[in-house]
Amino acid sequence: MLNIDKCKWSRLAVIQIIICMGIALTLIPHTTYAGAASSLPYDDIRPNYAQAAILNMTKLQIMNGMGDRKFAPLKPITRAEFITMIDRLLGVKPVASPLPTFADVPGSAWFYEWIQPAAQLNIAKGTAAVQFEPARSVTREEAAVILARALKQPIDGSQSSPDKLFQDQDEISAWAQASVYRLSQIGLVAGNDGQFHPKDLITRQEAAVLLNRAWTRWTSQLQASQPSRIQLGWQYGQTTKQFEQQVAQSEVNTLSPIWYYLSNTGTVEDRMDASLLTWAHNQGKKVWAMVGNHSDPTATHTMLSSSTLRQAFVRQLADRFLTNHIDGLNIDFENMMPADRNDFTTFIKELHDALKSIPAVLSVNVSPDSGTDWTDVFDYAALAKQSDYIVLMGYDEHWSGAPEAGSVSSLPWLRRGVENLLAQAPANKVILALPLYTRNWTVNSDGSLLSQDITLVQQNQLVAANNIKLLWDDQLGQYYGGYYDLTIPKQMWIEDGRSLSLKISLGEMHGVAGYSYWYMGGESLDVWTSVRNAIRFSTYNFA
Repeated sequence: MLNIDKCKWSRLAVIQIIICMGIALTLIPHTTYAGAASSLPYDDIRPNYAQAAILNMTKLQIMNGMGDRKFAPLKPITRAEFITMIDRLLGVKPVASPLPTFADVPGSAWFYEWIQPAAQLNIAKGTAAVQFEPARSVTREEAAVILARALKQPIDGSQSSPDKLFQDQDEISAWAQASVYRLSQIGLVAGNDGQFHPKDLITRQEAAVLLNRAWTRWTSQLQASQPSRIQLGWQYGQTTKQFEQQVAQSEVNTLSPIWYYLSNTGTVEDRMDASLLTWAHNQGKKVWAMVGNHSDPTATHTMLSSSTLRQAFVRQLADRFLTNHIDGLNIDFENMMPADRNDFTTFIKELHDALKSIPAVLSVNVSPDSGTDWTDVFDYAALAKQSDYIVLMGYDEHWSGAPEAGSVSSLPWLRRGVENLLAQAPANKVILALPLYTRNWTVNSDGSLLSQDITLVQQNQLVAANNIKLLWDDQLGQYYGGYYDLTIPKQMWIEDGRSLSLKISLGEMHGVAGYSYWYMGGESLDVWTSVRNAIRFSTYNFA
């Protein structure tokens, strides 16, 4: 310690020096850094290469602090944390799905609702069949693979990195090399002094920089509003109030109540509920009333084959639409005779002509072309020309009473149906109808089959009550589960947010006009968030 008494300077000189130093110190803007630090959300981030990225990711709520004004910039990121950040970057909403994807991601965990949608969109993949290892820290090379997948980057596994991309590129795992190379190519990852350090754990500040670069590059896409699609929901077995409540909790913007039927005398059976129409219009939603034929081939043939009866039926429908200001019509004629193919097309043309002047939309339900007499009545190309929309009923691959148990709507079967229809009808006229139900199959001791139609809510309850171990079938695009009811074997092919997301992605890939759902009330509420996520994610093109 400095002893002033022993200094050669006088006490007065020392005092003068101290005073001068004090004055000088007051002139130095020593509060500048402290003031800047206090204006930041964290006390532990330095003015380095990552600070701006950390602040932007915090502002956008893609990343959060660790509490007590701490960001912990050098702390490694866990797999659960990284997936959560990527979901937020992409605008993917959390999903509280009742059927977990991974055994080590429990529903009680804070990250459950973030990992579920990422798995549904194929962003998050397990380290084993049903293991995710959410608490394990992410390496730099693993982060590159996950982000490349999330940004849908073209990854050619056979593509090798150029010589000297990184001095330590031989240390990059084979499974990560193409992703690291791709992200380097588009400027999202860079080395440090020529090194990539692939096995190092990525820190929170490095993750902030990586995600901020992606945000900066594709801001316009990531900030875009949700794409608009026709979302049609059918009413079946519900009261008007129940239907309204279900629609209010859904993504549905077009209601299709079963209001009209072809009677056995060729006239219109009218079951319209005007209160539903008023409610829908007050909610800003459309109503496309369904017209059914009771699956009666004889009555249908009688009406279609008679010009007089056919035109009278058209006039009756048009008058109701003109009087009641209904927005559209959905024709659901099933179990028709193959011989009625031309007459059915003529009926659709005459009805379309009559509705144009109102105006009202005409949509026609068709089954996927199965090469059987069930679908011979549909002239897909002609029907597409003579209507506003073709609704492909993408379900009943295995119907009640089918000779073998199986899926209601497997992905390969649906893909064939969609592609066959699109070969004859433009995509902007196609609405893809998806199932909000499945079948619980019983295998009797004699080998015979019975099936029970169940809603997705009932399906989920059965899975929970029987502790069914679900197996994901990547080829079918859905879970399969078997169990015993006492000694009787049961089988289910599951429909849930994950399977429906794949079906939505199929529709988006082909540019369809929208989706419809058979039937409202069959779904668990999480399905609607999955639908919304799938549409949003499918429209991204991070080229």
